[in-house]
Amino acid sequence: MVASREPIEVVVRHAEPSDAAALQDIMSQPRALAGTLHLPFPSVAEWTGQMGELPDGFRLLVACIGDGDGRPIGNLGLVVPSPPRRRHVASLGMTVHDDWAGRGVGTALMEAAMDLCDAWLQVTRVELEVYPDNGPALALYHRFGFELEGTRRASVFRDGVYVDTHLMARLHPRLVAELDPTGG
Repeated sequence: MVASREPIEVVVRHAEPSDAAALQDIMSQPRALAGTLHLPFPSVAEWTGQMGELPDGFRLLVACIGDGDGRPIGNLGLVVPSPPRRRHVASLGMTVHDDWAGRGVGTALMEAAMDLCDAWLQVTRVELEVYPDNGPALALYHRFGFELEGTRRASVFRDGVYVDTHLMARLHPRLVAELDPTGG
């Protein structure tokens, strides 16, 4: 376990098939798993298979310490659907290894993903689902302009009970200005 909570230098890059073991390790962490819709005990083989079968419109980013050559300590999936009327919308999911939480990994992943959406993919709306008890994630998403749009009551079965999830979204800043030119 990492004792320090000081920010670290993080490099974000596209995930590679060789990252499957690191992704399996991230998803095996108790806090990381609790914040996702994944089931416990993922195998490296499952992750290897998923890495080889990423659908069109799916981008998987990983965060590494330092120069980006190291083992991933966080990941972010971004899905842009293909139906023409929804190509401006992306869905986002993120996980950070328990030992590296609170050290800037999530911020680095969000910065990279928002730049990808805003400057490269023509995405004007990013959506996500988050558990109401995940305070650090909620704070991170708010910092990046995500707003609460609703709550799904008892929408997920987690650790033996049904729990709510919040639906959040962020509109591209340019679109927000176009929708409300007064800034009000």
